[in-house]
Amino acid sequence: MAKSPPSLVKPTLDKDLDKFAYVEEAAQHISRGYAPVGIGLIFLVTTMIFAGAYVINQPGAVMVIAAAAIGAYMAMNIGANDVTNNVGPAVGSRAMTMTTALVIAVIFESAGALIAGGDVVSTISKGIVDPAQVPNAEVFVWAMMAALLSSALWVNLATWIGAPVSTTHAVVGGVMGSGIAAAGVGAVNWESMIGIAASWVISPLLGGVIAALFLAFIKEFIIYRHDKIAAARRWVPILIALMIGTFCTYLALKGLKQLMHVSLTAAVLVGVVTGAIGWALSVPLIRRQSVGLENRNQSLRKLFRLPLIFAAALLSFAHGANDVANAIGPLSAIVHAIRAHEIAAKVEIPIWVMVIGATGISLGLFLFGPKLIRLVGEQITKLNPMRAYCVSLSAAVTVIVASWLGLPVSSTHIAVGAVFGVGFFREWYTRNSKRRVDYIRAKSDRWVVEEATDRNSDEMRRRYLVRRSHFMTIVAAWIITVPAAAGLAALIYWVMFQLFV
Repeated sequence: MAKSPPSLVKPTLDKDLDKFAYVEEAAQHISRGYAPVGIGLIFLVTTMIFAGAYVINQPGAVMVIAAAAIGAYMAMNIGANDVTNNVGPAVGSRAMTMTTALVIAVIFESAGALIAGGDVVSTISKGIVDPAQVPNAEVFVWAMMAALLSSALWVNLATWIGAPVSTTHAVVGGVMGSGIAAAGVGAVNWESMIGIAASWVISPLLGGVIAALFLAFIKEFIIYRHDKIAAARRWVPILIALMIGTFCTYLALKGLKQLMHVSLTAAVLVGVVTGAIGWALSVPLIRRQSVGLENRNQSLRKLFRLPLIFAAALLSFAHGANDVANAIGPLSAIVHAIRAHEIAAKVEIPIWVMVIGATGISLGLFLFGPKLIRLVGEQITKLNPMRAYCVSLSAAVTVIVASWLGLPVSSTHIAVGAVFGVGFFREWYTRNSKRRVDYIRAKSDRWVVEEATDRNSDEMRRRYLVRRSHFMTIVAAWIITVPAAAGLAALIYWVMFQLFV
């Protein structure tokens, strides 16, 4: 065997140095996975110091500081799990980059929490437990801490396994479980629980159906038209106006209700006026954007990108205004109960508590949000700007319809259900649409149509457009969120009671 030339043989020292370099590179790769956890722990410690500065000389300061840390932990989990539904479709459709989505979500989530997050919240989420049934303020504090910690742990686990769940349902389950452990089964308002259980089914189905209907409309009146650009100039401004009007109605109902009382009629009127203004402005804008575009689907996608960015921002604002209460509501109740030695039906939110909630949501989104953003936007089903537009618009429309009907719904279930609806509709449409086949036949000869149809049928038998593994995981997580959080809260309350009371 011929020996390698001496110039090509590495000295032993160089080989050893290469090994050290590989080890260092591997260590850096592993350490990057622990960096977000480390930053999160630093935030929790900082929160405890921050809370301590406000309550250090007051009775029960240690309890308040511990509750502040748990509330901050819950806020980070809300940011990591719940917020991703607002920007996931826009990222998955490549209407914006991950960095842009994170920046927009952080700014508007924080703005929604701080501006319209409200100064008064219910101490018992959704009226699940009757405060009069709780023996005293001390028991109430331990029950709220158990509820907050259990819901945070459950949302954390859901994020880890890749399942977007309702943080509201997690808090409801936590309150129910700790309430039963502290005051008995009779303290629970089971009528409210039945309504929440119904929302497990109503929310995703309603969101999915509405998203599918919008996608069917876009396919019928824009995509499968011979002159796509002319069709887009006619219908895209109307769709944008519908989006603007819907989101303004949504914000009036959900995002601004903490600042002022807005009836459904007034909110719809606001939506009609702003939608008309949006249509008048978008007609020349779309006409200008469409100049020179080719008559193909790729051109249509460019016209939906800007509306998607606005949709992500508005959804984030409304979400911050509403769901920040899942973290700071129980925390505010704990602070009030410790200071006043009473259980109040409603309490004011201290500004420092609001800051903890807004900061925690933003930090959780930055550190842990990209995982679920990619899952919602890319891994459940393939999204383009038109499909993502249907998802975002469906989320707002479904909330308005549910408010009109008086139905309890989950924004997370609606958004993810809309993604499922778009994917399942595409599966059905690909297999059954005569319009699609006629469109292909009009642009190709018979042999090409038959070959494409046969190839498509084989491909559809081999795979689905919606990943069934994600579908089953997410639906299972939805079903067990309330009972899992309830059982965990009861266990945590029992342990706390045995150790500290």
